Amino acid sequence: MSEVSFLQKGKGKDLLLLHGYLSSKEAFAAQVAYFSKFFRVTAIDFLGFGHSRALTSAFSVGDYADWLKRVMIALGLQKPHVIAHSFGCRVAIKAACSDPQLFDKIVLTGPAGVILKRGIKYRFKVGIYRFVKKFAPAFAERKFGSKEYRTLSPIMKESYKKIVNEDLRACACGVLSDVLIVEGKDDTVTTKAEAEAYLQCFLKGKMRMIEGGHFAFAENPVSFNLIVEEFFYG
Repeated sequence: MSEVSFLQKGKGKDLLLLHGYLSSKEAFAAQVAYFSKFFRVTAIDFLGFGHSRALTSAFSVGDYADWLKRVMIALGLQKPHVIAHSFGCRVAIKAACSDPQLFDKIVLTGPAGVILKRGIKYRFKVGIYRFVKKFAPAFAERKFGSKEYRTLSPIMKESYKKIVNEDLRACACGVLSDVLIVEGKDDTVTTKAEAEAYLQCFLKGKMRMIEGGHFAFAENPVSFNLIVEEFFYG
């Protein structure tokens, strides 16, 4: 597929790596190097990221999941194990929910997709944003929202809104695969509380904590890789 940038290394059972938002397949350098000794590892760049084609319309999580299935067919991936990070977890969960036989074992690290109850401060900020947007939309776009959001193109902003406003816990309840959540102890982007909320949904889920933040798999690759290897072969 000319639209997708990917790398493949190794032989054996398929292992698919799904990166986080504003990241790329290169984030998994340590995992590619290690797991390609045992598996055929495939790491892809989602549309709009890395070296894959830019989005031409605003994708939802479901759109990315459907796209991923087409990529898997094109690359000949058959029921792979999966390691997914952050936004990649959203796509993996959505895809696994729609097709329970799509994946074998799934590892989620820094999993995004849970919307916990939002406080008064958040609701107040959203109210101010909506008010300002009525009269000064360009100013509102520059001054409100996360730093991540403000760097995006107009199409990517629309996609981002669709993505972050979907709570995927209902989808998680439909995932039949064995699931391991590996959460960084210092992750403030996707918190332990969010990971635990996910854990309650999976039929066959468990969680391990490791040192590190949202990119704990890259910060502490030896511990992460050994935990994942034990899970795959357990």
